[in-house]
Amino acid sequence: MEIHYKIIGYVLILLSLIHVVFPRYFNWKKELKTLSLINQEIMKVHTFFIALVVLLIGVLCLVATDDMIYTDLGKKISLGIGLFWNIRLVFQFVGYSTVLWKGKKLETTIHILAIILWTYLSTVFLYVYFK
Repeated sequence: MEIHYKIIGYVLILLSLIHVVFPRYFNWKKELKTLSLINQEIMKVHTFFIALVVLLIGVLCLVATDDMIYTDLGKKISLGIGLFWNIRLVFQFVGYSTVLWKGKKLETTIHILAIILWTYLSTVFLYVYFK
């Protein structure tokens, strides 16, 4: 199980860093102009903090692997993280319209990879808690 936490740690750090390109990739300078200032800033601030939490979970998996797997507190933290990713998996299906990805090669590939990743993350974290 330790190897899975190490893999997850590196993957989550990479995932958090990918958020840096969101504003440019999704053309937020233009796209967010139609929103009120509060909605623009919520979008930016929430994206930053999502990336930060994902980064910190990744770091936690790397620096406290044994604690996360073998201590009562670590198992409870793993349960919380597992539930987080499990809910994220559900939202991959109900939170995004199929119009955004269906029939589009890149978007469909990302959609499928996200499903695989969220499934892997939730399975590993929940397994540690329930084993």
